[in-house]
Amino acid sequence: MRQSMLIKRGRLGPALVAVAVVIATAACGGDDSGGEQIVGLITKTDTNPFFVKMKEGAQQAADDAGLSLQTFAGKQDGDNEAQVQAIESLISAGARGFLITPSDSKAIVPAIDKAKQQGMLVIALDTPTDPADAADATFATDNYQAGKLIGQWAKAKFEADGKQAKIAMLDLNANQVSVDVKRDQGFLDGFGIPVGDPNKIGDESDPRISGHDVTDGAEDGGRTAMENLLQKDPSINLVYTINEPAAAGAYQAIKAAGKDKAVTIVSIDGGCPGVDNVKAGVIGATSMQFPLKMASLGIEALDKFIDNGTKPQATAGKDFVDTGVTLITDQPQTGLDSEDSAWGKQNCWG
Repeated sequence: MRQSMLIKRGRLGPALVAVAVVIATAACGGDDSGGEQIVGLITKTDTNPFFVKMKEGAQQAADDAGLSLQTFAGKQDGDNEAQVQAIESLISAGARGFLITPSDSKAIVPAIDKAKQQGMLVIALDTPTDPADAADATFATDNYQAGKLIGQWAKAKFEADGKQAKIAMLDLNANQVSVDVKRDQGFLDGFGIPVGDPNKIGDESDPRISGHDVTDGAEDGGRTAMENLLQKDPSINLVYTINEPAAAGAYQAIKAAGKDKAVTIVSIDGGCPGVDNVKAGVIGATSMQFPLKMASLGIEALDKFIDNGTKPQATAGKDFVDTGVTLITDQPQTGLDSEDSAWGKQNCWG
């Protein structure tokens, strides 16, 4: 677990700052007398570009608000224990609240409950807790909508080209976590394929689906999964991928099979390497997320809570605060709003 901390002194002299920090650390709810306020950011890792951009947004917003930001991260995705320890550290420091991208949406809940009992505001970023209301609010991409956008784009493109789709579904892993399920089901809905249980991957019987495989969201996983599915059905001509690293791996397998001119890949993320792959024609379309916006809005919500106790309200019709998603493609389709790779490059992360 790694930790960094920015101390914002404001107009206090060194001695008074030291006193303020001691008071803030000792009080379970922080210092309400106008001194420094501590808030936290806990991410799954500190190496993934998505979380690097999230940290950048949180730090800038904390600087602007005059807050002291303590940041923590696990050693790898799934490191729940490091996140539990981070919450304990924030409680001890007298933090007023924190943002967290849960590595284990269920296992982290007891630690979150303990923090809330101390009067802290807890906001989940990107990944909801399980149950979702264990956090006071969630700031996230609408993953179903992200999947639906690339599904709609693919449907429009294939109809315009007069082609029948044979689809490979490259998902995350066997755990069927919410982000994986929602992106998968959103894509199928957007493409016009009836889904079975909307909370389950792989129960569809549509003959256009050649098969599912898992990638762990990684390039190597995407390549292996694509090789497996091409062996099963060499006629695959449309590939859905959980994220852009998996898409890059899938393309390697497709190119090695000599099918790169005949297969369309769609994905979700909005990372700069992914946008570069849209420009290069590797990815036909991707749905861009905004991790910097998630974090900056989260810090603004913590600042409001500190000022007057106000808690954030979910976007109308949803159980989370929707931080937006934009379709990125250099092959726009009629009836679909999108931005090109040049715009994507200006707004990407990583």
